[in-house]
Amino acid sequence: MTIFSILHTAGSGLRTHRVWMDAIADNLANINTVRPYDEPAFQERFVVAQAIRTDDNDPPGVGGGARPAAVLYGNPEGRLRYEPNHPYANEEGIVRYPDMNLGDQMTSLIIAQRAYQLNLAVVDRARDAYIQAIQINGR
Repeated sequence: MTIFSILHTAGSGLRTHRVWMDAIADNLANINTVRPYDEPAFQERFVVAQAIRTDDNDPPGVGGGARPAAVLYGNPEGRLRYEPNHPYANEEGIVRYPDMNLGDQMTSLIIAQRAYQLNLAVVDRARDAYIQAIQINGR
C-alpha cells in the first residue's frame, strides 16, 4: 500500500460510477424505443460492481476500490402495447417497448451522480492534505 492509495481507491470509484452513469444514459436514451413484435425489445443495462481487494488478509470492507465486473441486461420481452396505427405493429397491432421505468432510471442516475461526487470530493480532500503535508515539510 502506497501513500497515494487513496487516490487509486477513489479513482476506481470514479471509473465505476461513470460506467454506471453511461449505462443509465443509454437506458434513458432508449426508454421509448419501439421494436416490431418479432424483434426483442431494447434491454435495460445494469452494471455490476465488484470490490477490489488489495490483500487477502484485509478485513471485510477494507480494500482497494471497486470495478465494473459485468453488465446484465433486462427483459428482452419488453412491454407489449396495442398500437394498431404504429408502423412497427404486427397483424394484431402489437409493438414492443422496453421494460423500463423512467422513475427508476432517474433515481439510479441521482444515486450514481452522488456517489461520483463523493469520490471526487475524496480526491480533492486527499490532494489538499498532500499539499498541506508538503508545505509543512518545506518549512
